Amino acid sequence: MTAVSFHDQLIETLPALRAFAMMLTRDRSAGEDLVQDTVLRALDKSDHYTLGTNLRAWLYTIMRNQFINGLRRRQREKLTDIDEDLLDNLDAVAANQEHVLVLKDLMQAMGELRPEQREALHLVIAEGLSYDEVATVCKCPVGTVRSRIARARRELEVRLMGEEPTGLDYPKASRIANREVAVFS
Repeated sequence: MTAVSFHDQLIETLPALRAFAMMLTRDRSAGEDLVQDTVLRALDKSDHYTLGTNLRAWLYTIMRNQFINGLRRRQREKLTDIDEDLLDNLDAVAANQEHVLVLKDLMQAMGELRPEQREALHLVIAEGLSYDEVATVCKCPVGTVRSRIARARRELEVRLMGEEPTGLDYPKASRIANREVAVFS
């Protein structure tokens, strides 16, 4: 692989990287910074990229690691920067009011998912990665990815239907809770 074709592939992947960064950070400026850090790291480590492998998954892994490192760094510094106006910035097309409200509800529900569920769901649905590719990016077994996505979908359905989340989205935890209720009844 020549340096030019690596750069060309990297440039083609930029829109997907921006979308993934926005999903992770939920802040436009932090997302752009994350994309820039990811591209710099990828260019610096381009000799570690293996010919014939999935460049997008490799870049997502770099971005995810950069994001996690930044979270840990900010946690040590006790700084948080949350952009509450992200939902207004995600309206890509002019839609009627109902569609805008549905999109805002969906984005709010996505934001309330556990980070690992939100990440797995975004990579599969928005980025079109396979479960195997998501497992590689997230550094977890494929079964874990499937569980995260199933739980995320179930949680989104509950939230969008206006029901209160139970907090017990693990089948084993639900069985234990039901057993305890039966014992105390």
